[in-house]
Amino acid sequence: MGKDVRADICEVGRLLYDRGYVASNDGNISVRVGENEVVVTPSGVSKGRMEPGMLVRCDLDGNVLPGDASGRFPSSEVKMHLAVYRARPDVRAVVHAHPVFATAFAICRRELAEPYLPELVLNFGKIPVTDFAMLSTDEVPQSLMPFVHDYNGVLLANHGAVAWGGDVWVAFDLMETIEHSAKIYKTVHDLGGGVPLAPEDVAHLERLRAFYRQRAAHRDDAAASDSGTTGANA
Repeated sequence: MGKDVRADICEVGRLLYDRGYVASNDGNISVRVGENEVVVTPSGVSKGRMEPGMLVRCDLDGNVLPGDASGRFPSSEVKMHLAVYRARPDVRAVVHAHPVFATAFAICRRELAEPYLPELVLNFGKIPVTDFAMLSTDEVPQSLMPFVHDYNGVLLANHGAVAWGGDVWVAFDLMETIEHSAKIYKTVHDLGGGVPLAPEDVAHLERLRAFYRQRAAHRDDAAASDSGTTGANA
């Protein structure tokens, strides 16, 4: 499993880079592989040029674990990832990026709240904006706390976006949904505004969202009971 996790992280990094969601050394990705173990992208490396051996193993306090062979430091934004894992035991992966349209909304402090898109309501409810938090400080994870239990992603004020889910591909797909939605919302705003979904349709989608989240949590609990959780091969 460990090799697959590392390969998946590197593939997601390349997709983020190729799609323009990150530039240079921007962004970070992590996967929780054990109760107290996370594999995270290293500091100072382009997400488009990562190799599995570069990824860092750390605990939920951000300490590099004994036996880590990367010789690197975890991303300076790892505190944000660890805060999500501590608050949401069901979350197994976090992706942070700077996609252009989503980041523009974050700079304008404009959440994606109007219920225009069924997919956005179903996946997120809405995409809120955090308060501004200075990069690489404890302010960043603190800014997530009002939202982490009720949402699967947020816009980070004047910074970018972060999404979390049951595995790294789910987290990437949610990041892609955030950016795609931001493009659509920008176009709708340019056209003078759109027609939102009817309240009863929004309520139906919200019920579905709650159902799917509960089902996923039960599935994760069952999988953990059957196989245990280990990061020994990560």
